[in-house]
Amino acid sequence: MSTPLKVLAHTVLVVLGVLVGLAGALVQAAWLPAGLLLALLATGALFYGGLRAVGGQAGLLSAGAGWLAAVVAVWLGRGEGDKLFWGGLADLVFVLGGMATAVMCITLTSLPQQGGPAGPLDGGRART
Repeated sequence: MSTPLKVLAHTVLVVLGVLVGLAGALVQAAWLPAGLLLALLATGALFYGGLRAVGGQAGLLSAGAGWLAAVVAVWLGRGEGDKLFWGGLADLVFVLGGMATAVMCITLTSLPQQGGPAGPLDGGRART
């Protein structure tokens, strides 16, 4: 992939991360418990899609950075006291569940070996 295309892909992933984070914050509070599940599924789809679209961990990091920035922004709120997260259990499950989803997706980058790992009965040779 050429450099301008990579920059465009990462920019799109950051913007999608912000949008999914904001939408998830609104949906999880509005349609509890189905909204929470929907928000976590959308977060997982974004992270896994970013991982596969770019072909590595950088795509997940771009999407995750946008998602985390949006979630932290709505968590902190404004000076007037307006905020979307009020510290309830569903809010905490959304934030921690989104982070756990990112960790699960980032561990998917290690692809299995073609012949599988060498077993103890193979004499140390990998299967082909």
